[in-house]
Amino acid sequence: MGKVERFWQRVSEGLELNQLWSQFQADARASYRLYSRDVDSTGTEGLSKGKKFFHIARQFFWAILEKLSPARRVLLLVSMVLILFNPELSWHNNEGTHVISFDLRLYGGLLLFLLLILEVADRVVMKRDLQIAREIQMWLLPNAPPQVPGLEIAFATRPANTVAGDYYDVFKRLSDDPLNQSYLFVVADVAGKSIPAALLMATFQASLKTLSSTRSSLRQLVDAMNKYACSNSQSGLRFTTAFLAEYDPQSRALTYINAGHNLPMLRRASGAIERLESGGLPLGILSEAAYEAGNVTLDSGDWLVVFTDGLVEAINHNDEEYGEQRAISVLQGGTSLAPTMLLSRMMVDLDFFVGNTPQHDDVTCLLVKMA
Repeated sequence: MGKVERFWQRVSEGLELNQLWSQFQADARASYRLYSRDVDSTGTEGLSKGKKFFHIARQFFWAILEKLSPARRVLLLVSMVLILFNPELSWHNNEGTHVISFDLRLYGGLLLFLLLILEVADRVVMKRDLQIAREIQMWLLPNAPPQVPGLEIAFATRPANTVAGDYYDVFKRLSDDPLNQSYLFVVADVAGKSIPAALLMATFQASLKTLSSTRSSLRQLVDAMNKYACSNSQSGLRFTTAFLAEYDPQSRALTYINAGHNLPMLRRASGAIERLESGGLPLGILSEAAYEAGNVTLDSGDWLVVFTDGLVEAINHNDEEYGEQRAISVLQGGTSLAPTMLLSRMMVDLDFFVGNTPQHDDVTCLLVKMA
């Protein structure tokens, strides 16, 4: 392998040109969404196409500039002036006119390169901190599902960013009788993404583990969770949708509360689909909200699918949503499989559907099969 080829392999990390192009497109879309949030096109009515273009371009320019620190803004502006303007100095004497040109584009390019180095340094530091946060978050989530009598369980999560706002868990509840042990199932989705959502997810997990260790009913647990969430929700702006269920292996009874979450699917052995609707508002909106508990009995061959909206609202390049019907079709076609295999098939089908479209929300799915 020659030096040029080794250099290219190091730069591209072995990716093909089409893969690099797809990565660039994903990065470009993400950057456009970031900057376009600060662009207001409502004031362009009645303007000509040219004026409308410059109006939006000016807003985009400010959207980019204001993402930088003041010192870096000045550095960017100076570099642009040096690149775009090449001054000439001329004077007259008895011998004629003398002109001196100053080509400052090289210095402008060097300033831009310096700005790039500073931004990359910030990105590397942030990426390292996010990776540490990711490792801590993964420590909060279970590595593998527990052994629950009569059940097979599988779960998976895919964060839209390095850290996520989705939470899932299955664990034993406190009981005086080890022969009559119940299990708590939970899937939750904190409003928002990235670090703010991840921090609230951590507080949700801590409060859930603390409150679930008390001898309380599921409704009392959810009431207490809601009151705690309201004290940390910034007046309802940072709410959490959640599905919580308590399962009794002896009676096969599942008591659940759906707090504003996507309706889980209960696929009966006959093929019928039931939706688990009983519950109330998302946690963190209204401290005095009332929650209604639902009850179902799980029979042999039944499947329970609990998911976050990142699954069914995933979009492809045509802005089409993955949708619940497609998820149901995958479920109906894979009931003979183990939950781990069916979950893998569902994730592969999701990848096939979205293609190269960037993931815009966290995806979490919990599958439970009755033996």
